[in-house]
Amino acid sequence: MATGVLVLALGEATKLVPYLTDAPKEYEARVSLGSETDTLDAMGKVVSERPLDADLRASLAAEVEPLPFRIQTAVDAEVARTSQDPPSYSAIHTEGERAYAKARRGETVVLDARPVRVHELVVTAMSSEEAWMDLRVKADKGYYVRSLARDLGHGLGTLGHLTALRRVDSGGFAIASALPLHASREALTDHVIPLPEAARRALPAVVLTEDGVREARFGRRVPLELVASGEARDVPTAWFDGDGVLVAIGVVEDAGGRVLRGFSAPVS
Repeated sequence: MATGVLVLALGEATKLVPYLTDAPKEYEARVSLGSETDTLDAMGKVVSERPLDADLRASLAAEVEPLPFRIQTAVDAEVARTSQDPPSYSAIHTEGERAYAKARRGETVVLDARPVRVHELVVTAMSSEEAWMDLRVKADKGYYVRSLARDLGHGLGTLGHLTALRRVDSGGFAIASALPLHASREALTDHVIPLPEAARRALPAVVLTEDGVREARFGRRVPLELVASGEARDVPTAWFDGDGVLVAIGVVEDAGGRVLRGFSAPVS
């Protein structure tokens, strides 16, 4: 039911994984209205149903631009959301095990709400007859589109669950540039993104002087005067030498640059 782009890291690039997974992600999703499932998606069993009223049916039959007031109001509420209740069937740890393991045993799972941020939520299509909405959503790490389906249904005065999900972008790595899993070895090899390029997609860039590179290679603090360019401060950044070689991931602070992860120097 869920498809889409997945970023794979090889060799030294595995050091980028924490920063790749932290990046915003964009999804295309379909929400079915009128019922809710235990897993909040089409893989679960229906646990509750609530018929759509005539006004909502009429709203779903309208054009998506502009959206009917009732639907726009519900969408705006989801964009403004700053916390979200995760699904019971999730990989979140609770009392030493995954929440889904407890839910599958029939135990009641109550998870604390988590902070979320929605960058964009757009309705791309609607059906009154079949009672569904197609959405495009861009959100930060930790956002559950299944929870969006539930909450949007409630906001519309009914119930909802997810029936299709496709991740179309993960931190600047778009599905349009991806290869299928069954691609040939040659195609996969030709498609590998160089480490410096991947780092620039994942993080703001900083360029060090030659002396700065030497300090960073030894894992020492880099004085500010050895940072040649780069405006980002107090956040993880990708550090490069003057030739574009990735040296480290670090944080530039008032006291200088602090190395978080170093990368092997290229063999000459």
